[in-house]
Amino acid sequence: MKNFIPVTRPLLPDFDDFVNELRDVWDNQWLTNYGPKHQKLEAELKSYLGVENISLFTNGHLALQVALRALELKGEIITTPFTYASTTHAIVECGCTPVFCDIDPVTLTIDTKKIEDLITEKTTAILAVHVYGTACDHKELKRIANKHNLKLIYDAAHTFGVTVDGKGIGSLGDISMFSFHATKVFNTIEGGCLTYSDPSLKQKIEAICSFGFEKNTSNALYVGTNAKMTEVSAVMGLCNLKIVDESLKKRKKVFEYYNEKFKNFDALQLICEQEGVKTNYSYYPIIINPDKCKTNCDQIAKKLEEQQIIPRRYFAPLTSEFSCYKNCFKNYETPVADFVSKNVLVLPLYPNLNLEECEKIYNIIVKELEK
Repeated sequence: MKNFIPVTRPLLPDFDDFVNELRDVWDNQWLTNYGPKHQKLEAELKSYLGVENISLFTNGHLALQVALRALELKGEIITTPFTYASTTHAIVECGCTPVFCDIDPVTLTIDTKKIEDLITEKTTAILAVHVYGTACDHKELKRIANKHNLKLIYDAAHTFGVTVDGKGIGSLGDISMFSFHATKVFNTIEGGCLTYSDPSLKQKIEAICSFGFEKNTSNALYVGTNAKMTEVSAVMGLCNLKIVDESLKKRKKVFEYYNEKFKNFDALQLICEQEGVKTNYSYYPIIINPDKCKTNCDQIAKKLEEQQIIPRRYFAPLTSEFSCYKNCFKNYETPVADFVSKNVLVLPLYPNLNLEECEKIYNIIVKELEK
């Protein structure tokens, strides 16, 4: 549809560049199982993300599952309900119990002031989520984790290329998971990775990733899964890595245009700028305060959709409210997350979104806010 404006569009390399890179795969007939493209992408991402250890996966969800299994976590894991389904599902699928902590009203990441009240003798880890390219309070999370002897895991699906005080965000904590899904700022069509501080985890992570097999044997050391990245996905990653920095510059222009336009509306809360954090402009959420205007996010979304503009409600409902978890876990009070989930709207943002289209989006929203 010519005038259709989705919430995002995938980053795609030049087609000829993709085909040329893909030709090697056809020539050597190596399609999966840690082929040369997989190995090359792993090395390049290790450098780009500024991490010491990295393993690639067929998607971010399986990567997160493998992270929890590799750490042999049991019992309770403190996390946030303001996240994508994958975060909570991975905890449950690994036999652990999610304990839902509220979010900080400014950063929308896990509220470190409320974590220690949730720690019990069953707590084994904290799984924090960097949201919309915004970083968690990693220093306080590290202090809490060290004090209580807990593992610290990050869902970094939104933060490809983000740095904190000049260091890659994937160097924080014990393990971080990045998603390379088509909707992310960097994609391998589907894909993901784990970055981790302990190099001895690599053998275990990659064994679990490949049915639990000990390398070069048919003996399973662990109850594993099949989560290996294919060579075709690795090719897409290699091509996109060449253009991702230019893409981020274009995303920044859209992000800053929205910021300039919306900054003076009392009814809107915008994403915060963090000292020392270089963001990736992955999403542009607005939080509408219904007490300060005569509209809400559903009404604004409807008006946008009438003009073939498709925003998204990331994240609504909270994962703690999913039907599949009804009566499964303790009801934790998360008033900030509840409010944000009910009032957040993520606007279209992608590299080739032009400013005329942004102006159209802005005018529709303003008309609703000022009515």
